[in-house]
Amino acid sequence: MAAAQGYPLLCLENPLLDIQARGDAALLEKYDLKPNDAILAEEKHMGIYEDLLARDAKLIPGGAAQNTARGAQYMLPENSVVYIGCIGKDKYGEILKKTCEEAGVHTEYRIDETQPTGKCGVVITGHDRSMCTHLAAANEYKLEHLKQPEVWSLVEKAQHYYVGGYHLTVCVPAILALGEEAAAKNKTFMLSLSAPFIAQFFKDQLDSVLPYTDYTFCNETEAIAYSEGHQWGTEDITEIAKKLAQLPKKNTQRPRVAIVTQGTLPTIVAIGSATGDVEVKEFKVREISKEAINDTNGAGDAFAGGFCAGIVAGKSLDDSIDMGQWLASKSIQELGPSFPSPKQTYSRS
Repeated sequence: MAAAQGYPLLCLENPLLDIQARGDAALLEKYDLKPNDAILAEEKHMGIYEDLLARDAKLIPGGAAQNTARGAQYMLPENSVVYIGCIGKDKYGEILKKTCEEAGVHTEYRIDETQPTGKCGVVITGHDRSMCTHLAAANEYKLEHLKQPEVWSLVEKAQHYYVGGYHLTVCVPAILALGEEAAAKNKTFMLSLSAPFIAQFFKDQLDSVLPYTDYTFCNETEAIAYSEGHQWGTEDITEIAKKLAQLPKKNTQRPRVAIVTQGTLPTIVAIGSATGDVEVKEFKVREISKEAINDTNGAGDAFAGGFCAGIVAGKSLDDSIDMGQWLASKSIQELGPSFPSPKQTYSRS
């Protein structure tokens, strides 16, 4: 599909530039970091990004949904994916745009004049990763940007929307605008819960968006957090998936599908219906040797990317799940949320 005709998949969330490099105890000590941690940056951490760049850092377009966008584009024909978020007017933003272009993902960023581009410094020591995130401009997305004619035209041309749950902390009106467009025109709307704290502390925002979702993604800890927050009284993953599939839905032309990944355990998929019945399926993950695993960070984003690619390509649910598991299995053999180069071709398990 030519770019002038639009991009079939549109992704929205919080863009970050991942700056990752191998470090040592001295670097961790300099910035008061633990070997295996994930924190939000304070003023004392701001020098770490330049320090990592000086260590021949690998630059990766980050943020969960941007990882998913790259993953989907990895498996789809050229000009298939557009990604929307907010960056700053600085060199990090320029790097982010360039690295996305190299991955084949078209970007329509809002440029914030005051906040710097969000970034995540990743210090790798042995098998440990210490992540230090400065959200900055990623928190500044506005509905007005989405509604600009040149951006909204891309929304109208897209047939599938994927939103990362982290954006529920930023701009719910933008998510709802996509949801309304999807429901009104029977397009596909997909949402990831992204993290347990979303279900715990942004419950109202999440519940305002869930009626629009055709596909809801989460892992087992996010599923349990949602169950706890809604007093469902169960930690049984299958039961939670069934309940998620049965939640009220705006677009009744499509069933809701709830997808719960569980690391190396089978992926649970619950498919709702107009009658209230729920079909449950289990899908074994693709097995790879422990020695082949390099880094599991971003595996869930890669799974969602492969799944989105399947949906965009018109594949069946079973095939789309397998595409997600294939891409996740490839990603965890790379460093960070990355994919093999040269590009590998998917084959059904």
